[in-house]
Amino acid sequence: MKDLSIKKLYYSISEVSKITEMEQYVLRYWETEFEQLKPQKNRAGNRIYTNKDIQVILQIKSLLRDKKYTIEGAKKILDTYTPEKTPTGDSDLSLFDNNSSNAGIKKEKPSLKKDLEEIKNLLENIYSKI
Repeated sequence: MKDLSIKKLYYSISEVSKITEMEQYVLRYWETEFEQLKPQKNRAGNRIYTNKDIQVILQIKSLLRDKKYTIEGAKKILDTYTPEKTPTGDSDLSLFDNNSSNAGIKKEKPSLKKDLEEIKNLLENIYSKI
């Protein structure tokens, strides 16, 4: 069971593995595939993940495992949304907002929009627990 009740500034890869229910080797592989996932390293060279990193991992997991996107497809979705690209700089879900300025999202096929809405609901549920 995921324990999202404790909120910390940084998490180890073993903690993130438990929280996200993903194997450590998968997390390390995803770092090589997704530019949005770049955890810092401490002085000992160990990965230290932030809450933002965990959110990105959960987005990737949802896209790949639940929505059955390929890695390339998930990259395209994630490229349209990164917290750094939001107007306020907040880690909000503006990608999934109907009023989003991302015209590419608005014009996508209805099935993609429905998938994104489901991801939004999943993430909102997860964020409320973090």
